[in-house]
Amino acid sequence: MKNSKKLGINTTCVHVGEVIDEQFKGAVSPIYMATSYAFDNVDVKRYPRYYNTPNQEMLCKKIAALENTEDALIFSSGMAAISSAMLAFLKRGDHVVIQQVIYGGTYNFIVSEFDKYGIEYSFTESDKVEDFITLVKENTKILYIETPSNPLLGITDMQAIADVAKEHNILTMIDNTFASPINQNPFNFGIDIIIHSATKYMGGHSDISAGAIAASKKHIEQIWKTAINLGGNLSEQTVWLLERSLKTLNLRVKAQTENAKIMADYLEANSNIDAVYYPGLKSNPGFEIAAKQMKGFGAMLSFELSANIDPMEFQRNLQLIKSSMSLAGLESTTVSPAQTTHALLTEEQRLERGIKDGLIRFSVGIEETEDLIADIEQAIKKAKI
Repeated sequence: MKNSKKLGINTTCVHVGEVIDEQFKGAVSPIYMATSYAFDNVDVKRYPRYYNTPNQEMLCKKIAALENTEDALIFSSGMAAISSAMLAFLKRGDHVVIQQVIYGGTYNFIVSEFDKYGIEYSFTESDKVEDFITLVKENTKILYIETPSNPLLGITDMQAIADVAKEHNILTMIDNTFASPINQNPFNFGIDIIIHSATKYMGGHSDISAGAIAASKKHIEQIWKTAINLGGNLSEQTVWLLERSLKTLNLRVKAQTENAKIMADYLEANSNIDAVYYPGLKSNPGFEIAAKQMKGFGAMLSFELSANIDPMEFQRNLQLIKSSMSLAGLESTTVSPAQTTHALLTEEQRLERGIKDGLIRFSVGIEETEDLIADIEQAIKKAKI
């Protein structure tokens, strides 16, 4: 569709990147299940591993339009996107600076794999730009951030990071999963590579695994050259499901974001909760920066239960809110980061990052907030030690 960047957000979600069925004029995109395409008398040599089947190609147009970038790629998981993006721009002897509090899978990938490739890395002590500046070296090639971060919803100043990177001719990458393209567009602030676990808000129904990268055509082309060797492409069925899900992305995320603010206010006032981490609270140290760079504060938050409440018992007693390792579905879910997303870290490493055993990550869904509050109240009552 022409002039997609001028369309409203709901129109973009629904119509950009549709696969048009010229013969039967169906209301939804058809699925091209073929793994074999003609190579003669065509401009594009199509093959699923090349990320360019009809469904793959058109879905990338929708994601690029949502992130205000020139191009995009889709992957079989968020980690496939992260690893492909990093390895596309790093080689032996290069150095990368990574924000300290990030998704545990990303941290584990870096510390488990980079040494094998001879890639140097440094983790910051906080999400402040000054910490990145002190770690930049002559061989630094990437500044990697995650904002809001997993699981403490820390906020990093994207414009400040982009300015530092441009001054030193360094590439910037961000995990934009928690915000989604609805609440934040990092490309508008100078970030080069935007990465998503599309399993989360983009998928939104807890039924697919996918990843996405949005960037300039130049950067996508370089990532593509590495990605075709790593084989992280999606099945056509999943591509079709992801395109279906993106049609309601704005409606879902807006409803979830509104609910999250109500739940954050409730939890902050609850005497059984020691701390609440949500960028939309004025008490949050990242509030002012978040207000500057986010269109909405997102539907993710975390909170610490008081010491007299058993965190696992609390989650076992929840009746509406589901205990789940994933997030961002229509349904509200909780998880204990110490037991799941950051379980590969040692206890010392978790505590260094502020991840206590009583920390609960809360993905807020579209249910009525009064029902969610009632569920939390009864679970707290049963979990008191």
